[in-house]
Amino acid sequence: MLTTAKQNLPGLMVCLIIAMSTSFLSENYGGPQLLYALLLGLSLHFLYLNDAVKPGIDFCAKTILRLGVAFLGIRITFADISAIGINTGFMVIVAVAATVILGLLLAKFLRISPDFGLIAGGSVGICGASAALAVASVLPKSKENEQFTLLVVVGVTVLSTIAMVTYPFALQMLNIGDLSAGIFIGATIHDVAQVVAAGMLFGSEAGDVATVVKLFRVALLLPVVLVISIFFDAQRATNQLGWGSLRLIPTFLLGFVALSIVASMEILPTSITHQIGGISRWMLVIAIAAAGLKTNFQELAKLGWQPVFMLVVETLFIAILGLIFIMYGT
Repeated sequence: MLTTAKQNLPGLMVCLIIAMSTSFLSENYGGPQLLYALLLGLSLHFLYLNDAVKPGIDFCAKTILRLGVAFLGIRITFADISAIGINTGFMVIVAVAATVILGLLLAKFLRISPDFGLIAGGSVGICGASAALAVASVLPKSKENEQFTLLVVVGVTVLSTIAMVTYPFALQMLNIGDLSAGIFIGATIHDVAQVVAAGMLFGSEAGDVATVVKLFRVALLLPVVLVISIFFDAQRATNQLGWGSLRLIPTFLLGFVALSIVASMEILPTSITHQIGGISRWMLVIAIAAAGLKTNFQELAKLGWQPVFMLVVETLFIAILGLIFIMYGT
């Protein structure tokens, strides 16, 4: 454990320095801290190529992110969740299912394996890279599936980052309110970190709503993966059903729910609740800096046109569904 801590320390310090720098910029020059963290991270991508800092940056982008999102649950109560409404929950379910089905149709149109369509559709519809890996884990093992999954992970991360930067400003130009903006962001952007960042870029209320909607999408990962598993391999699905399948759900979801319950029951003093919320925000700033450090836009050119086409079409599709809902369904 001590060895792991030493390996992670250099990269952690890099992300922490970026986070502190963005705090200075935000306080003295205005502007969103999370956006500064992303931009600084992107501009310093070359640091990620150094083996000394790589483990720590990966640690921040994964573990610190999950802790930050889990701690974010302290800010969201059952009252906030109920305010989103049944209609929004139904819309999210329909959007996820439709995006996965679209992936299958696109795979057929492009004359490639339906496995590829499920991996791409699951990643866009649910929660980005983690969904791609989870879906791939229950599909037949092949070198092609493994390669396509890696391509989807890179592509969906880049597209999610682009959406994180562009969606908040587009929604502001359309004069969309905080609640509707939060629903749209949470229902359409792929990765959790980018959803939180985009929501916070729009506003605090939008950030909270976006996080709740996004985590509802994440919660759909288990049923979607189980359905895919049953469809492709009934015998293996039977063996995998049960409590062991819970491992497919990101662990931070349980932490988020637990802290949300604590917040709803008002067990902790307000001062401690605010401190946990502050820690969560710092963790998210550190994590988004790490995500920026890891992102290389040049990698998108290496994907080939088919996965790029699939991911872009699915991203636009779920965005259109979300826009229709907030314009006419809320």
